[in-house]
This record gives sequence, C-alpha cells and structure tokens, in this order.
Amino acid sequence: MHNAGYVVLIHPTALVDPAARLGANVRVGPYTLIGPDVDIGDDCVIGPHVTLRGPARLGRENRIYQYASVGEEPQDKKYGGEATCLEIGDRNTIREFVTIHRGTAQDRGVTTIGDDNWIMAYVHIAHDCVIGDRTVFANGASLAGHVLVDHDAILGGFTLVHQFCRVGAHAFTSMGSCVKQDVPPFVTVAGNPAQPHGINAEGLKRRNFGRTEIQAIRRAYRSVYKSGLRLEQAIENVAHIAEATPAVEPLLQFLRASERGIVR
Repeated sequence: MHNAGYVVLIHPTALVDPAARLGANVRVGPYTLIGPDVDIGDDCVIGPHVTLRGPARLGRENRIYQYASVGEEPQDKKYGGEATCLEIGDRNTIREFVTIHRGTAQDRGVTTIGDDNWIMAYVHIAHDCVIGDRTVFANGASLAGHVLVDHDAILGGFTLVHQFCRVGAHAFTSMGSCVKQDVPPFVTVAGNPAQPHGINAEGLKRRNFGRTEIQAIRRAYRSVYKSGLRLEQAIENVAHIAEATPAVEPLLQFLRASERGIVR
C-alpha cells in the first residue's frame, strides 16, 4: 500500500493489498478487502465488509457502505480476464449491498460513474455503464450492461433498465418501471413496459429551471407524445421550440441520436 506519508486509518482486520494506493485521510472498516490496482482518493470512507477490486479508480470524498461489491469482474460470458476498469468520480454515496462491475473489452472497457451520485441499497450497475452527475438510484434499481444514465436523472426503486438503453438528463422513472427503450430528458415514465407520464416538473423546479423553460419543455413533450405526429415531424417541432428556448436543446439532441427508439 502506498500513501505518500498521509494519515490512513485501516482497521486491523481489513485486507489491503500492498499495491493498492490510498490517499490522505482514507478510512477502511473491518473485514474489508481491497485488491491491487485500486486507487482511492483523499477523504474516502470504505465501510466494513466491503469488497473493492481493480483496476479501479475512485476520486475524493466517496463513501461506500457495508457489504458493497465494487469493481468486480463483469457478469458477461464473453469476459476473458481482460484488464478492464471502473472509474468513480467524487463525493458519491454507495449504500449497502450495491454491486458495480468493471467494463468489458467488447465495449468501451470502462464502467464510469461521475460525481455526487446517491446510489441506494441493492442497486446493480453492470459493465460498461456510464452514469453522469447528481443521479439518484433508489433501492433495488438495476442497470444491464452498456446503459447510459445522464445527469440529474432519478431511478425509482426496483427500476430495471435493458442493455444499451439511455436515460436522459432530469428524467424520472417510477417504482418498478421496466425500461426497454430510451427515456428522453425531462420525461417521467412508469410501468412495465415503461410508458410516458408527463415531464419531471418538480425535479426541474428543484434544479432551478425557470417557469418559461418548463413551459417550453412541456410544449416539446406534447409535440412528441400528444400531437399524434410521426416522430420525425415531432422532432421538427421540438427544433423550433429549442431555437427560442435553449433549455429544450438536450431533448432535441437526444431524440435525434436515439438508436433503440424512445419510450412512447
């Protein structure tokens, strides 16, 4: 273990590989296992009974609670022992029994989690997923491989997301949603299969979107979901709305880029 002379508090029952790198003021709880090629940033708290395997890189001020498994090999039969990676940013909270797996050589090779995410108990984040910043994963939410969840999205408890799907910024999935296609930014979905149920207006207010911006987002939503137009025609309408209100631009870009098709 290399720590450049900083204070590191490791419980005597923890097993920390000498090749792991721990930053300043890192705390490691009892019976935790930290493998080689794990790099933990300053001021992280790794609770008891955690398994943390690498290659994995953690930023600053992350907290991992007991019984989490972070950086394990992916659950993919094609995985052949390649040195794929997990990268986690700063100030993330990872609660009890969370499982987060490294990437695969068949995709980008890295599972990525941004900053300030709140990941609650029993969440599963599979290989090659990309998680933005300030997301919330309620208890039991699960992502299959290759899923992208953008900034400020909220996944309700026991949400299931199919592989290769995208969940847009500020989207909201209700408890028990089964997401089989892309969820556009700002949209609330529920059910199995997930169906649209308006925009995440309350979430947008909390993120300091103005009244005019929310009204424009609602008009764009109605164009996509309530107008009866073909999606290509609805996208043209959204483009006009985005010209006047730039807050709508992420929705426009998402609709244009969707490969799986959107929840509709």
